[in-house]
Amino acid sequence: MTLITAVISIFILIAISAVVSSSELALASARKIKLQILAKEGEVRALDVLAMQDNPGSFITVVQVLLNAVAILAGVIGESAVSPYLEAILQHEALSFLQSVIGYETLASVISFILVTSVFVLFADLMPKRFAMSYAEPIAIRLVRPMMMLIFVFKPIIWVFDGAADLLFKLLGVSTVRRDDLTSEDIYAVMDAGAEAGVLKHQEHHLIANIFEMQERTVTSVMTTREYIVYFDSNENHDVIVETMIREPHHKFLVCLEDDLEQTIGYVESRAFLAMVLQKEKVRLTDPTILRTALFIPDTLSLFDVLETFKSTGSDFAIIVNEYSLVVGVITLKDVMSIVMGELVTVDEQPIVQRTENSWLVDGMTPIEDVIRTLGIINLPNSENYETISGFMMYSLRKIPKKTDFIEHAGFKFEILDTENLKVNQLLVTKTTEE
Repeated sequence: MTLITAVISIFILIAISAVVSSSELALASARKIKLQILAKEGEVRALDVLAMQDNPGSFITVVQVLLNAVAILAGVIGESAVSPYLEAILQHEALSFLQSVIGYETLASVISFILVTSVFVLFADLMPKRFAMSYAEPIAIRLVRPMMMLIFVFKPIIWVFDGAADLLFKLLGVSTVRRDDLTSEDIYAVMDAGAEAGVLKHQEHHLIANIFEMQERTVTSVMTTREYIVYFDSNENHDVIVETMIREPHHKFLVCLEDDLEQTIGYVESRAFLAMVLQKEKVRLTDPTILRTALFIPDTLSLFDVLETFKSTGSDFAIIVNEYSLVVGVITLKDVMSIVMGELVTVDEQPIVQRTENSWLVDGMTPIEDVIRTLGIINLPNSENYETISGFMMYSLRKIPKKTDFIEHAGFKFEILDTENLKVNQLLVTKTTEE
């Protein structure tokens, strides 16, 4: 074999090896979600890639057979065709001392091996695989059909090796089925990576994180608590009702029997009631034209469950009861959506106000999830036992909190500034250590 023929043969083998090795890494690295999107857009070959990822045994076998066969053949060609020419060069008078040290034939074989191996590593393995990592899905789609053809051609060989490998894995009790189960942690990691790379804007990252948080947060974390519920007795004086509706900012008011929240019979909307008043009509709260049926929900529901309940019932307002059938609060669709929008929504009174660079004023009824996010704390101890920062203080102090009580945790000092009866109104949170 002439030198030119040998060089051409080696480059053909390099091209074959490059295609096979790039297809190997591309099909392994191609993201399942991206391939599913391409398949929905009409790229049929994406379905072939997905099918090959689910059952990669035959593909891996044909890849290994081809790569090893090409490498062996290249070594044979390099040894038989390149070594004689290198040996002739080494026999030059200026290099005659090499004969006594190692021998021309041995040195020519070593140099031939190094040259062929180096070329193969660079052009047949390293560069194709790095390229395949950067463009996994496009390369996998383009090469899946040729690889399917090779699998068909080498079917007998594949059957032998694949069958032997499957038998050994079965004896060892090892599963070779690829699993791509996507967890919430995976999604969070993708979101964080997207935010760091600038693909996701800060607002988009914030919204998506809040949506996932809805599954974890219970309805009691955002409800209007019992003490702030404005309600009327069914026999309340007409003038008192009008005055209260004008004074209070709420749009919906509960109607109860005997001034007892546990005997709630429904609710009225201020707009409908006041509209009838303006029409000079004498209105009773029990009038079926304005009294609406109340939706009762348990306090164990998550915000996502509440949203689904609102959707299925067509309601946007619900009364929350605990396991003892006591009314503990009310919630509206606006309350739920405020969690999704979070800091993107401007409200008149913020529950957390940053006073200085390292201190915050926090309302006692602020949900503990909002405190954790604002302060950047990884977590608070035993957070399943409380839902608000007031509950955290009560749990940590092991008593009813009073003014000036404080605790220190995770580099922050939580100090109570104001209480009212048994309720914590406001806390001062101060950062005590630098990260």
